[in-house]
Amino acid sequence: MPAGGADSAALPEVRVAVQGLTKAYGDLKAVADVSFTIASGEVLGLLGPNGAGKTTTIEASAGLLGADAGVVKICGFDMHSQASAAKECLGVALQSTGFQDGITPVEAIRAFGAFYRRSIGATELLERFDLSAKATTRVARLSGGERQRLALALAFVNDPAVVFLDEPTAALDPLMRHEFHAYIRRMKQEGRAVLLATHDMEEASELCDRLIVLSAGQVVAAGTPRNLVTEVTAGHARMAGRLRGHGRTCH
Repeated sequence: MPAGGADSAALPEVRVAVQGLTKAYGDLKAVADVSFTIASGEVLGLLGPNGAGKTTTIEASAGLLGADAGVVKICGFDMHSQASAAKECLGVALQSTGFQDGITPVEAIRAFGAFYRRSIGATELLERFDLSAKATTRVARLSGGERQRLALALAFVNDPAVVFLDEPTAALDPLMRHEFHAYIRRMKQEGRAVLLATHDMEEASELCDRLIVLSAGQVVAAGTPRNLVTEVTAGHARMAGRLRGHGRTCH
């Protein structure tokens, strides 16, 4: 029996492996030496304020943006040398997905599906993301939440093992946010590996198994939501203690 026995055989398979990802724009390093992994059935949160490098990390990891350095593997396929195979395993929903105003959801899904060797039928995706009643409605007439659901449907057109989501709930009302959270939980239950970029700590704590925190393009903290909250709380307590020690009041 291999070392580790039956327990090691039951470990989730690593679906995403990013090592040393770096992207600069002139003298500005948008992402600097970022590394992470995501296993099947795991949601990894990419947490940080606007401008922290979350979108650049997602776009470079997805092969939508050329990285200056680093290695990205999706389902074992190298995003640089095996891009076509890697992208067959990957679905991406960006924070702002551009649609032609005159296209309908059913037309968009069929058009996206044509890019893949294997795709899910439009009827199934429309039903899954509650768009059946809007199947032939022009995108220009869809609400913001309906457009976000369409973006998710397009990300799922190839039935991906890996899903990257860039702030999918940022512009949604509380009811729509709750609905999208249910979609993300379903992805986890289905065994997909999910990368979720968000600036909302409450959302990240609720949905994610692990978090990496970005600031100015660098990883400044990593761990489970509970551990990170504990570290932040302890840090605040230490700071308050130092201030009291100097005879100052912490407000």
